[in-house]
Amino acid sequence: MAHPPTQSQSRAANKPKRSNLLRCIAIFILALIILVGIAVIIIWLVLKPKRLEYTVENAAIHNFNLTDANHLYANFDFTIRSYNPNSRVSIYYDTVEVSVRYEDQTLATNAVQPFFQSHKNVTRLHVGLTAQTVALYDSVPKDLRLERSSGDIELDVWMRARIRFKVGVWKSKHRVLKIFCSPVLVHFSKGKSFERAPCDVEL
Repeated sequence: MAHPPTQSQSRAANKPKRSNLLRCIAIFILALIILVGIAVIIIWLVLKPKRLEYTVENAAIHNFNLTDANHLYANFDFTIRSYNPNSRVSIYYDTVEVSVRYEDQTLATNAVQPFFQSHKNVTRLHVGLTAQTVALYDSVPKDLRLERSSGDIELDVWMRARIRFKVGVWKSKHRVLKIFCSPVLVHFSKGKSFERAPCDVEL
């Protein structure tokens, strides 16, 4: 007469099944990771992504007025060169904000119209910013007056953009692009030629 399997025998019989299932899951996950890694490497080799390049090509300041109460009024004009060196990647600039700073104090901010930059394209952004009765603090008014009397002023130009990459019909999610240009030497006299200022790009 056959006896039904005991509880310990049933557990022993189920152990190989569980271990085989776990082994299959582990192999599947490992294979998936390897395939994703290979796909990323292939995409990178095909696209060969290159860092975006930015420079300030021209800068000017007009209507500069620093009052006795340390309030600044001035108009700033910048020409910023944007170069996309990639041969297969285009870029959507959905929002772009530009600010000009002096000694970590923001003097003026303005938005740039959204634009699309195709691959191997150079786009020049002409940005006008107005500092209107901006209150200055600490040593900023004194330093500004000294630089004004010297005829030149060193400024920092910051850009922050929300961008998307486009490759063929595929579009990426939004990424934040940060651009920092310093120092940007601006001349009060129109007789002096402007020297291009390179920018650091962080993505």
